Amino acid sequence: MSELRIAKNKVVAVTYTLRTQDGGVYEIRDLPVAYVHGSGIDLFPKVEQALEGRQIGERVSVTLSPEDGFGAHDPKLTFTDDIENAPPEVRRVGMEFEAQNARGEAMVFKVTHVAADKITVDANHPLAGQTVTFEMTVQDIRDATPDELRHGRPAEADSAACTPTLQ
Repeated sequence: MSELRIAKNKVVAVTYTLRTQDGGVYEIRDLPVAYVHGSGIDLFPKVEQALEGRQIGERVSVTLSPEDGFGAHDPKLTFTDDIENAPPEVRRVGMEFEAQNARGEAMVFKVTHVAADKITVDANHPLAGQTVTFEMTVQDIRDATPDELRHGRPAEADSAACTPTLQ
């Protein structure tokens, strides 16, 4: 009997470290994050490709360009306005708030600069424009259930740790 390998329609659990382009640690997930391999949900395509065929215990490292990862930094998502137009509770660098764009879509903005009379906010992902590296270890592989295949996501017990950072 051969060991299971990552393939389409398998539920896969990985732990990972996400590194920024300067090698710094952006995120560590020590608790396994599960996804349905081949569903096209939850993972960047190049991450999923790098995991294809791997076995439990294998370590995989994949580097993503901005185009393959979090995208280019879009200057149209950065805004500067008079500080009096911002609520007092968000007038500090690092504060985040949700607002709607012109199409009514919710976006998360982060305050990136505060001057005496101006505030700058950015709705880009913090890793937009950066080359990043995922260092992953395969923790578990199993067959997906019919319900998991229908939804493209693992059952609640497996997906509690799922994160959009892998995509």
